[in-house]
Amino acid sequence: MSEYKNVRGLSRGLDVLNALNRLDGGANCNQLSLLTGLHRTTVRRLLETLQQEGYVCRSAFDDSYRLTLKVRQLSEGFRDEQWISALAAPLLGDLLREVVWPTDVTTLDVDEMVVRETTHRFSRLSFHRAMVGRRLPLLLTASGLTYLAFCPENERQQIITMLAGREGDEYRLAREPVRLAEILQRVQRNGYGENYQNWESESRIAAIAVPVRHDERLIGCLSLIYIAKAMTIEQAAQKYLSILQRVADQIGESATQATHGEKTLTVNC
Repeated sequence: MSEYKNVRGLSRGLDVLNALNRLDGGANCNQLSLLTGLHRTTVRRLLETLQQEGYVCRSAFDDSYRLTLKVRQLSEGFRDEQWISALAAPLLGDLLREVVWPTDVTTLDVDEMVVRETTHRFSRLSFHRAMVGRRLPLLLTASGLTYLAFCPENERQQIITMLAGREGDEYRLAREPVRLAEILQRVQRNGYGENYQNWESESRIAAIAVPVRHDERLIGCLSLIYIAKAMTIEQAAQKYLSILQRVADQIGESATQATHGEKTLTVNC
């Protein structure tokens, strides 16, 4: 528990902002008072403060209040990868108790996958602890191949073209379009990507990964990582694929619930 008392005025101001966001056509003091349970005089004072700070504006025609574009600034610094990390963390904790092996949530960052949330530091079967922020090659990892297989076609082609122009074994697959297409088709058909000791830097490791979607849009991947000697890819898929898919769906549903709870902001002063 916090040693500080709740700032009552701030809580009430946020209640008014949330109420205005739900009533996207605007609302007057009486309507906001009924919706928030606050006294009408309190609502008026809060609205005047929010107006002075630039977060709401008052209509000259019907005495209603609406949100301004300044409210959008409150969310500009919170990107997709931060959403997915915040939403995935408790679900990954539950997943760890079920599968024991470590799992990662990754998102694309230009030309690599980046670990946003992980249970490596908690799994007794992991060699690694500091994994958050680690960058993973697209063509050598289960999460990278999964992302390429399930992202939109135009995005896929742009990424492959970019990688094909680079030297080194890490990018060789991008210069082999027929082979790469076969691999991605298999990923799409199976519903998961795989890596069985394909990444030289992690030659003891195997992994399977599934896509994470939010409103039908691919936002990242969920991977299960294990010691390759423990089982084949087929055995891992048979044992864990349905569990990974269930949790990936839960992450996506959590993102949908979080974002759909906030209606589109309207500015019609």
